[in-house]
Amino acid sequence: MVARPTGNNNLSLPSRRSFLSLTAATAAAMAMRIVTEPMLAYAAKKPSSMSKDEIHIDANENPLGPSASARAAATAILSQGGRYSDWLTDDLVKTLADMEGLKVEQVRVYPGSSEPLHHTVAGFCSRQRSFVTADPGYEAGVFAANAIGAKVVKVPLTKAYAHDVKAMLAAAPDAGVFYICTPNNPTGTLTSHDDIEYLLEKKPTDSVVLVDEAYIHFCDAPSAMDLVKAGKDIVLLRTFSKIYGMAGLRCGAVFGRPDLLEKIENYNGWNAMPITALVAASASLMDAQLVPERKRLNTSVRTQVFAWLDKNGYSYIPSETNFFMLDTKRPAQTAIDAMAKQKIFIGRIWPSMPTYTRITIGTAPEMDQFQTAWQKVMSGAISASASPLRRLRSFDGFRLKS
Repeated sequence: MVARPTGNNNLSLPSRRSFLSLTAATAAAMAMRIVTEPMLAYAAKKPSSMSKDEIHIDANENPLGPSASARAAATAILSQGGRYSDWLTDDLVKTLADMEGLKVEQVRVYPGSSEPLHHTVAGFCSRQRSFVTADPGYEAGVFAANAIGAKVVKVPLTKAYAHDVKAMLAAAPDAGVFYICTPNNPTGTLTSHDDIEYLLEKKPTDSVVLVDEAYIHFCDAPSAMDLVKAGKDIVLLRTFSKIYGMAGLRCGAVFGRPDLLEKIENYNGWNAMPITALVAASASLMDAQLVPERKRLNTSVRTQVFAWLDKNGYSYIPSETNFFMLDTKRPAQTAIDAMAKQKIFIGRIWPSMPTYTRITIGTAPEMDQFQTAWQKVMSGAISASASPLRRLRSFDGFRLKS
């Protein structure tokens, strides 16, 4: 049982101040449809019953789910589900700040990282300030920019599938936000710390570099957290959805200078966080073996899959995380549909790479089944013709396309 503290606690005061000072711009931003990974993954797929004979390796979810300690913490607090969560929010903020060597004023928590991503775009982009992203890259920020009428500038990745920061700078001297997802979604590839530093040094005044580290724990690359500590114009996102297996519980965090976070919060207001997510996140952070063990398991399965792909002559982009891009050698939608007929759900497609689809790393048995099904598709044993499982869905004012 977690007791509510009786003393004054001011860690949440910035959020409350933002809530009390809502502006017309805030109201407009709050009407923005927050686009998330599952919305994009399932936009053109018939809703599934998630039956036991289906394999879902299409949304970068962690098949292991929350850790044992996170599940226990969430279960134990359910009896307090009738209460708001200020004090638990403050506890998680303090834990994250202590672990990263930051002040509590440099950390905010959200129900996932999608909201701070969208609100950063709303806070720093406009009709005069562009949103700059990689192509292919994670699409959510593009929808946020479109919602506020900001210009979207897409810059191709380098030959090594890193963000081309020099090209990004050249393409948008009017930038409000430079979005760097590393490891990149969907390619699973890295952008170097040196390149992020270069971007921060050369970017236009009053713009920010938004670094999305949703998948950072799966790889050995250095975090950009040191640049937050140094007070740079950087906003850094983290999520508990990926390595911590909490996609359905919804918990994420944003890190940055207090003035940058305050500008983001002007488009947000006060977040009433799910208490189950807060205690599960805190418990996950206290488990010193969770990240290294899950990283080891993911690397082991990924290495086996890549060895099998190499052995059988299939082309893919080597990844540093829990997903990879696989070359279908044909319009990728047909392969996605053929896999769905075998109850294995993969994909989606990025327009700049029409013969590639993204595959999430599942458990070892799931990837064994993926390999068997993929052989059937590529050999022609399973028809790759259009399937009724694919269906375009509309989302309030825009359409998501496969």
